[in-house]
Amino acid sequence: MNKFSTIDYIIFVIYFILVSSYGLWVYQRKKTKEVSGSHDFFLAEGSLTWWAIGASLIASNISAEQFIGASGQGFQVGLAVAAYEWIAAIALIIVAVWFIPVYLKNKIFTMPQFLETRYNETVSLMMAVFWLFLYIFVNLTSILFLGALAINSLAGGNSDTFHYIIIALAVFALIIALGGMKVIGFTDVIQVLVLVIGGLATTYIALTMVSERFGLGKDALAGFNAMLKDAPEHFKMILPKPGPHASQEEVNKYLLLPGIAMYFAGQWIVNLNYWGCNQYITQRALGSDLKTARTGILFAGLMKLAMPIIVILPGIAAYVLYKNGGLQREMISGGHISPDNAYSAVLGFLPNGLKGLSIAALTAAIVASLAGKANSISTIFTLDIYKKYIKKDADEKSMVVMGKSVIAVAMLLSILLTWHDLLGIGGEGGFTFIQKYTGFISPGIFAIFILGFFWKRTTGTAAITGILTGFLMSILFNNYAPRLFGHETFLYTAFLNKDGVYEIPFLICMGLSFLFTIIAMVLVSLAGPKISQKAFTLDKTMFKVEPSTLALIVVTLLLLTTLYVKFW
Repeated sequence: MNKFSTIDYIIFVIYFILVSSYGLWVYQRKKTKEVSGSHDFFLAEGSLTWWAIGASLIASNISAEQFIGASGQGFQVGLAVAAYEWIAAIALIIVAVWFIPVYLKNKIFTMPQFLETRYNETVSLMMAVFWLFLYIFVNLTSILFLGALAINSLAGGNSDTFHYIIIALAVFALIIALGGMKVIGFTDVIQVLVLVIGGLATTYIALTMVSERFGLGKDALAGFNAMLKDAPEHFKMILPKPGPHASQEEVNKYLLLPGIAMYFAGQWIVNLNYWGCNQYITQRALGSDLKTARTGILFAGLMKLAMPIIVILPGIAAYVLYKNGGLQREMISGGHISPDNAYSAVLGFLPNGLKGLSIAALTAAIVASLAGKANSISTIFTLDIYKKYIKKDADEKSMVVMGKSVIAVAMLLSILLTWHDLLGIGGEGGFTFIQKYTGFISPGIFAIFILGFFWKRTTGTAAITGILTGFLMSILFNNYAPRLFGHETFLYTAFLNKDGVYEIPFLICMGLSFLFTIIAMVLVSLAGPKISQKAFTLDKTMFKVEPSTLALIVVTLLLLTTLYVKFW
């Protein structure tokens, strides 16, 4: 395996200087009297262009868990994991057409603010505190841990260098985050360019490695065709339901991605909750006008269609290489094959120069996600807790100071939690860790948002009921349902997992939890008093789509349909 060369280090340093210098230039250029305002710091109000919004959404979304975790699932399962990326394109269309107009029309700046406007202060406070814990203890920490782990592995480092990398990533992200959303948004444009160019370089080399393994020369297209022939099961979007004589490997795949059933259950909840009800994501668009916000979101949706090329194909290539006698040493971790090593295994064979570019791409994804997440933590705490409950008379300057302080504290906490992997992220695999813990609360959160948007009868009591019901139903279906009701009912089928325990696919669990949460919220709302929601506007004119926007939607849907027809 090649080691880092001088040119690799030079390329990485150039990337660091370029992003830092551009961020500083943006900060200094915009450093006028209004920049000290809290809305400008947290939302970059009115200054992000559509392409900056779209690029920032992608840069914040694609992080270590995608590069490492999604590539790992590409190795283990195949292209079916692209559903997370491709269904996201449809989710972004839905968010652009129906969600964002509601937020902008009602002057919503944070998700807890929406819940207070729509329901009541109790719901808002509950979710504000919850989101802070989730963003710090699950998202921020896992991004930092997985990123440091990947870079350390590629550098051939030990536990000491791992800790140095943790600090370096956190400090780099801190520098960008302290500049506010404006700096984050515009530097993310560079981050995305580096991410895409470096990611495509890695994919290209992975495909040429496959072509060479099959004696076809250095031909990326030939390598892709060889993968199609050698591992056709890895290029199916819909996994078949395991029969009574299915292998454990087939069952494990189905537990992760339960065939056609997931398209009627959790896949939509995962994507719509993430893209439409998540401060970390929606924050980029909340300070813009409707046309700019919509175009930026749809631009991100179009880019999502190409993401599997960068984050999944290298994992499938690693599988084909391993299957045919390559990467035997690189894929082993702790004496066992580790799918999460797939991306690093391929990256280690890049030639000098490209390796530095690809490491820069991975770093760009990690730093962009860390900075965006830290800013969202700061926004929720400052606007929804500090300003409302701690210092109600706080002026604009003190709110910005508090926001910067929260960013620093959040980064420090993530370093402490990551230092010795206190949350056990490494033991479960990054992608699984994030999906597992967010999956317990996504059904309840999405239920209170979707009913809050489109059913005026939904009450605050029903919202609280939804939060609790969604969580309890998730625990029931994920941990207890097969033991209580049997491993097969009219609602679900449970399968024996690798530990010999009956398990329901977690995407099916999410769908069932969402269904029962909706039922509970509707019943509670109907049983309660009829109320009129104050200061909440919803009318049909908000959802009108301009011809240019409609054209972008049609192009995205046509491309998506083509991809699904090809790999059905």
